[in-house]
Amino acid sequence: MLAGVLVLAGGGFLAHRLSSGRTLGSGAAQATVTRTPASVVTATITVGTRPIGVAVDPTTGTAYVTDFHDGTVSVIDTRTNTVTATITVGAFPGAVAVDAASHTAYVTDYSAGAVSVIDTRTNTVTDTITVGSGSVGVAVDAASHTAYVTNFNDGTVSVIDTRTNTVTATITVGPDPYGVAVDAASHTAYVTSNAVNGKDGTVSVIDTRSNTVTDIITVGKYPVAVAVDAASHTAYVTSTGDDGKDGTVSVIDTRTNTVTKTITVRNPSGVAVDGSAHTAYVTNGVVVGKDGTVLVIDTRTNTVINTITVGTHPSDVAVDPTTGTVYVTNNGDGTVSVVSAR
Repeated sequence: MLAGVLVLAGGGFLAHRLSSGRTLGSGAAQATVTRTPASVVTATITVGTRPIGVAVDPTTGTAYVTDFHDGTVSVIDTRTNTVTATITVGAFPGAVAVDAASHTAYVTDYSAGAVSVIDTRTNTVTDTITVGSGSVGVAVDAASHTAYVTNFNDGTVSVIDTRTNTVTATITVGPDPYGVAVDAASHTAYVTSNAVNGKDGTVSVIDTRSNTVTDIITVGKYPVAVAVDAASHTAYVTSTGDDGKDGTVSVIDTRTNTVTKTITVRNPSGVAVDGSAHTAYVTNGVVVGKDGTVLVIDTRTNTVINTITVGTHPSDVAVDPTTGTVYVTNNGDGTVSVVSAR
């Protein structure tokens, strides 16, 4: 397994210790924020050991959380904020993505280079798909019946036909690919590349119709997670920087594939976008002895407008697009923070 790396859903992951052996420290002071009374933690749910990835199915009121050290997925009823099932998957589950239309969830396992396929109606694993070496991130394009998996050790992305659960293409991208996100409307996928050897990181832009890389965007050092707001033609990329001291969120105009703004943060990790609320959420907080936080970004101005205190070492974040509720996995204390954000 990739030592110390904690995988995130929606395409990225938090690395307590990255592949170069660097550990994330407390970092420098982050951006000045304007605090608002909105966005409060309304519940804390105990899940498995070392939770990492999280994804939400708004049609069934369910969240899925990967428990990295348990080899399981915790299933949460978002109406009652209780764990209703625990599903055994691969040895080290990381990222999770949900296809609500087909009642399916996909979970990566770095150690096996595989993806577990879960029937969300029965909460059972129905198939295991072999992909590349060191599978980490996963994203689903429901409209085209396709899933995309980043393979850290191979420098590739596996393209899966979700109707047959077979790999139909393998795309070479930048070294050490981490996070992946799909913009179905523009037939585009975005993949972060973490191995930069002290230089700025990159995002590979993939045309999902031809499965070819059409552009490479330079972002901050050691990029991890990526999320797309299709309506505003914007992507958000978190980069940890050197030991978390110069972490950033890169704001990308997906029409021109250019970075239009860089937001300075501390130890950024997961990122999720609530397009209808014009808000992005970024987890940060590998700070010894302290709870982590989630930064709230106004996507109209690309400024930080609030900071929410959550659990220890927050990892991934997901938004229920129907209710606006935010779910944050806290890797350090085995919990999920539920945030009322609207």
